[in-house]
Amino acid sequence: MCWRIWHLTRRKKQIALDNAQGRGLSRSEKCGIFNHDAWEEDLSELSEGEKEKGECNHPISSSDNNIKIPRINSDMQIWSDEDHEDKPRRLYIVLISLHGLVRGENMELGRDSDTGGQVKYVVELARALANMAGVHRVDLLTRQITSTELDSTYAEPIEMLSCPSDATATSCGAYIIRIPCGPNHKYIPKESLWPYIPEFIDGSLSHIVNMSRALGEQIQGGAGKPAWPYVIHGHYADAGEVAAHLSGVLNVPMVLTGHSLGRNKLEQLLKQGRLSREVINSTYKITRRIEAEEFGLDAAEMVVTSTRQEIEEQWGLYDGFDFMLERKLRVRRRRFVTCLGRYMPRMVVIPPGMDFSYVTNQDTFEGDGDLNSLIGSDRAQTKRTIPPIWSEVMRFFTNPHKPMILALSRPDPKKNVTTLLKAYGECPPLRELANLTLILGNREDIEEMSESSSVVLTTVLKLVDKYDLYGQVAYPKHHNQSQVPEIYRLAAKTKGVFINPALVEPFGLTLIEAAAYALPVVATKNGGPVDIIKALNNGLLVDPHDHKAIADSLLKLVAEKNLWFECRKNGLKNIHRYSWPEHCRNYLSHVEHCRNRHPNTRLEITPIKEEEPMSDSLKGVEDLSLKFSIDSDIESLIRQKELIEAFTTHRRTASSSTNGISSSSIAYCPGRRKRLFVVAADCYNREGCCTELLPMVIENVKQAAADLLSLNSIGLILLTGLTLQEIKELEDVRLEDFDAVVCSNGSEMCYPWKDCSSTTTADVEYEAHIEYRWPGENVKSIITRLGRIEGGGSRDEDDIVENPKAFSSRCFSYCIKPGAKTTRIDELRKRLRIRGLRCNPIYTRAASRLNVIPLLASRIQALRYLSVKWGIELSSMVVFTGDKGDTDYKDILEGLHKTVILPGITEYGSELFLCSTGESYMKEDEGTSCLSLVKAQTHEVNDIITALKTLRFM
Repeated sequence: MCWRIWHLTRRKKQIALDNAQGRGLSRSEKCGIFNHDAWEEDLSELSEGEKEKGECNHPISSSDNNIKIPRINSDMQIWSDEDHEDKPRRLYIVLISLHGLVRGENMELGRDSDTGGQVKYVVELARALANMAGVHRVDLLTRQITSTELDSTYAEPIEMLSCPSDATATSCGAYIIRIPCGPNHKYIPKESLWPYIPEFIDGSLSHIVNMSRALGEQIQGGAGKPAWPYVIHGHYADAGEVAAHLSGVLNVPMVLTGHSLGRNKLEQLLKQGRLSREVINSTYKITRRIEAEEFGLDAAEMVVTSTRQEIEEQWGLYDGFDFMLERKLRVRRRRFVTCLGRYMPRMVVIPPGMDFSYVTNQDTFEGDGDLNSLIGSDRAQTKRTIPPIWSEVMRFFTNPHKPMILALSRPDPKKNVTTLLKAYGECPPLRELANLTLILGNREDIEEMSESSSVVLTTVLKLVDKYDLYGQVAYPKHHNQSQVPEIYRLAAKTKGVFINPALVEPFGLTLIEAAAYALPVVATKNGGPVDIIKALNNGLLVDPHDHKAIADSLLKLVAEKNLWFECRKNGLKNIHRYSWPEHCRNYLSHVEHCRNRHPNTRLEITPIKEEEPMSDSLKGVEDLSLKFSIDSDIESLIRQKELIEAFTTHRRTASSSTNGISSSSIAYCPGRRKRLFVVAADCYNREGCCTELLPMVIENVKQAAADLLSLNSIGLILLTGLTLQEIKELEDVRLEDFDAVVCSNGSEMCYPWKDCSSTTTADVEYEAHIEYRWPGENVKSIITRLGRIEGGGSRDEDDIVENPKAFSSRCFSYCIKPGAKTTRIDELRKRLRIRGLRCNPIYTRAASRLNVIPLLASRIQALRYLSVKWGIELSSMVVFTGDKGDTDYKDILEGLHKTVILPGITEYGSELFLCSTGESYMKEDEGTSCLSLVKAQTHEVNDIITALKTLRFM
């Protein structure tokens, strides 16, 4: 029946189109025929029940077909230097590229699989952005490495990339900021960095906050507000996860660039058939990487890609992005119809940029292609003028006058160098006409390289021997970044061709470089090269798996001189499209446009106050009159006396009306706290009820603080999955003991020192901070359906039911029937992502309750929020927790804060509901990074004090 309805609808549309064509209607009239049908299709994409809830009235009647609907990007202004001359803007931009060896000069590209084109791209992007009008400072955050096996540059905390050209410049330049993360004494590949991501987040947050304060004072000339980043841009999956958390804490727009994507890599590796899914996951931590990319999609305001193909065929593989749904949501926004809580990041295509300053005029001279002037009879004299890298390459060739086929990449299986070598070896005409040069990074001993690199290089040597390519193939061992231009020049002088045979190439920067040096190109048809070749019109695209097609394309360019000269001319003519200024203008234009969708609220920092607590300052309040000037008139003295009496009365009233509440807690001010003790213990029994151990832990932690330091300098925070009302109902737990209470797994926050009455309310500012992208009521009813197991077993409607007592505006709570089969967290998050709903589901209270909260609302994010707001470093916090807990338990353990685990206080946790079987992402697989974590013997005061001393916190 459904198929028949669909078929009849399509047939009706076809008849309407035929009639329109028969009557010769105008284009606008033809489009008007489908307006209503398209509108209904747009609504049909949404899940059942939502059409009635949303606005489903057609906003344009059949008689209004000629009404023009504004385009989505009609208000996007192109970034221009002239626009910022009258009212100069001083933007602070943060870029993040976590892994690899990042430095500004003499980049060791190709040293390993983590130090490739991405490193060069982000460094040059930082420099180029800093040179744009309106940009004040650019920080590129990366990891600090103090290994003795590496150059000392990578241990420097700060490296200047660019500085203002004159004293009157408004920019203060671009910088590489190296953040300590994990074991600094050694270099770690990106697959092993995942456990240390929280440390990098906390370190980056501290730098950004300090820098924003300094820039605020510098720009505004004094004690101004912090100059928060204009945008935080994460490059690759690991940096994308970092940027997502920082964006959530600071409420700053986030941009993501994938560079290469985990799902696409997994697909390619499985297609090769060399490794099983289990081996791929253990080697590349691929599921952890995919989850980071999904999380980045959840939080990103914009995703920068290099091609349309990357959007449709690569990002389209992810749960968090659906190309058709994204288009439908854009249509709804354009028609001013609610999207019902659904969200998709904006995908934009911005071609990669390149610095052409070192491309000289001699690189475009057509006559320079003849090597006879360089290699003549007087070879000894000529060698003195040849760059060293030329000699290094040409020593491999029997006949160096032949055109050169140049391939430049790191020795990685996905770069597909072995297929290129096979294509060259099996094509005698190509071998007769051209030499092959393989620039595959740097090496000393193949056996000491990583497994993947050594396999590639060993295969290359075997293929050279198999096809007897000695004298025809060059594979030098060493080169540095400054010699890369000379390599391109050598290929151009031989009238050679550049080839990029990679299985998938996200950007294709080497193709742009080759075009700048007047080299025609042959490139893979997967990824960035598609759009690059289309724009430059300087080469051919091939299937990277078809070695015969690769050989035919190379032979065609080498043999047909007219085609070679045509490609050369087109490349030089169109190369300006890929300059860095052009790239940055497009980038800043899109960022400014996307910021219009982002809330303008910014996190306010509480001023730091050094004075004593009010309770101490009022001890001698009766003698305050002695401090007043003796020259005061009678009216001033009367007002001062009234003020003293008011303070004294308030003190006495507060002391008598709060049932033992200490006046220091009432008079508390965040700026006076130097350290924080955080109780994050999930003390539940099998039924999910809070046990008597929680009040005992709170009291013991408080007592330990009193024994070691003054209570006035240590604040007490409670992080819990309970609601505020449930905390109030607990015996022996007093709200007034806490500086802040974070409830419902991080969706609510209140300050008992501000309001100690029974009507303590949540912090509205914090709720506004986390509400962005929260679908609200639109996700309320769908959870009960998505949370049940599909297929097999019972699916009783009462397995998951709403819990009205625990509901709040930012937390939807559901009770789970004992023994019910419910969806694991990762699967539930996946189902929500597919529908465009961005939430954070958490099982709590021994998996007897499911809380669904805003995306970036969590207990650890709340702690970071307080760190920024109150000006207390995360390293000055101690988190006390059990050895198990809610499904967000692992997040609480990791970071720069100290962690004390109190064994035995949690009877039942919710870990079993964290992940399902199969391909699920499991944090247990990544181990722990908690270098500042200790286990106390029990939850007693003495053991807590011993643990704190072990951490050297006191």
